[in-house]
Amino acid sequence: MLDVGCGVGHWTQVLAPALPADAQVIGVDRDPLWIDKATERVAARAMAHRFQYRVSDAQTLPFPDSSFDLVTFQTLLIHVADPGAVIAEMTRVTRPGGLVLVSEPNNVATSLVRHSISFNDPVEEILAGVQLQLTCERGKAALGEGNNSVGDVVPGLFVASGLTDVVVYLNDKTNPFLPPYSTPEQRALLVERQDFEARDFWIWSREDTRRYFLAGGGVEARFDALWASVTGGVERWEKAVADRTYSHPGAAINYLVAGRKAAG
Repeated sequence: MLDVGCGVGHWTQVLAPALPADAQVIGVDRDPLWIDKATERVAARAMAHRFQYRVSDAQTLPFPDSSFDLVTFQTLLIHVADPGAVIAEMTRVTRPGGLVLVSEPNNVATSLVRHSISFNDPVEEILAGVQLQLTCERGKAALGEGNNSVGDVVPGLFVASGLTDVVVYLNDKTNPFLPPYSTPEQRALLVERQDFEARDFWIWSREDTRRYFLAGGGVEARFDALWASVTGGVERWEKAVADRTYSHPGAAINYLVAGRKAAG
């Protein structure tokens, strides 16, 4: 198995229980820091005999044609300029009859997921957030930094790369944030939200958000108001959390797409 854009190895190790016990796994990432951390993680779990990690770019994989039975990644294409080229390269190193398996999101859909204190917000305010996020995603893609909702087009890219028997699944798990916020996941989400507020951070930093917004065709004069619409309301959120009345369903659209390389 090859894990492309492996990071610290989370995806590789999530899939490990579904693999044969003697399966050999290679992970590649362009960041040497992630490779070091992934190597440390498998060593700590006594799995180094099965897992190897090395530095590589996703569009120029250092492997011969038809090297792997399974080639996979998760949330990689949202960071690349040419997702079709990455899928084509993954297909190249997959053996005939082998499987290409990826997980990618539609992140803009989350801009329409309401929570307990925004459910009845004015329609104009809700749509302002949708407009800002979609414009920024278009701008990010135009700058060659990837599209955060690329999951919508991944099945078509599989077909264009010659993969067959393409199947698409939707993730059925959410990450709810509910009173009394006592689980490790919920406490981590609370810390993350507080950190975002302290750094004036949304999905991206304010600087990157403005850059993407303008690249996506946004008008500079509108940016400050749109930014305030998605980062404002801190006091309302803090009070609801303190009163234990805040809740969020944690819904998101995430696709799992699989396809076979034609045999022979």
